[in-house]
Amino acid sequence: MSAVTLDTGPTVARLSARSGVRTARTVALKVVTAVLVLIAAASVTFFAQLLIPGDRATTILNLKTGRAQTYSPSELAPVKAKFGFDHPVLVQYLHYVGGLFKGNLGTSYTQYRPVTQVIGSEIVPSLVLTLLALVVAWVLALTVTLLTVKRGRVATALGSGWESLTASLPPYWIGVVLLVVFSVELRIFPVIGGDGVSGTVLPVLTLAIPLAGFLGQVTRDEFEKVLDQPFITTARTRGMGDTAVRLRHALRHSVIPAITLSGWALGALLSGAVIAENIFGRPGIGQVLVTAVNTRDVPTVSGIVLVVAAVYVVANLLVDLTYRLVDPRLGARS
Repeated sequence: MSAVTLDTGPTVARLSARSGVRTARTVALKVVTAVLVLIAAASVTFFAQLLIPGDRATTILNLKTGRAQTYSPSELAPVKAKFGFDHPVLVQYLHYVGGLFKGNLGTSYTQYRPVTQVIGSEIVPSLVLTLLALVVAWVLALTVTLLTVKRGRVATALGSGWESLTASLPPYWIGVVLLVVFSVELRIFPVIGGDGVSGTVLPVLTLAIPLAGFLGQVTRDEFEKVLDQPFITTARTRGMGDTAVRLRHALRHSVIPAITLSGWALGALLSGAVIAENIFGRPGIGQVLVTAVNTRDVPTVSGIVLVVAAVYVVANLLVDLTYRLVDPRLGARS
């Protein structure tokens, strides 16, 4: 009987090409969706400016002079022409959205310079704080999970209780407590923080501790389920130790839901950085936002809102791509 040889090369190539097309189509769709979300956010911020009581040109002149008063149409005309307020609303909207694609977020009412420059000079400390908080939150969450899940009734209860408690605490409360304990009472860290290491520890913990609770709760549930799977039992019967099983097998399969949460968390942390920066007197967009709100600098406030929205969108797009690295099977199901 002669053997039949099947040439599977073309078939594998076709399947690989189809998978690549599906992946490219999925990524393109998500990019288009991200752009539409940003346009929607820009639209909301634009029309929110129109709903604020009072004439915008009058507000700008009052901020410049430092006192509230009324102005004649001839006095308001140059300001309206400079900022485009003399055009129809639809034209203003199209100009605003079109400017976003060119990186133009408008001009600050108080500083008379582009909002991109106002935000750009302060965004780096906020991003550093945000990313450090995310990393620390993951380290705390995974450490508690690895040390307490199915380690006995007491350890499990302590780990679960810690996660529930920290997840329910508001960041501003944690920040105040840390400030009072470690800065005022123990004097380990400065009361008014800077951008150095000592001034970064407490703001990072303020943001990381509540997030670690959320990440830990999600990871714990999946981790417990994975430890009961047959392939875990197989790994143990082959002589693999408990720590190795947890790190090499269980952990990889249990972090995917928490990665989903990280996409949302990155944007939430940037929003929370506003609170942390004001509590600890750190530089960043938090100080810029508070000043802009107090002075009714609407373009700057809107610009910060759009920056935060962009972080949300980009973070979730990166999370979807990370899925495919953690578990390539997800790409095949797209």
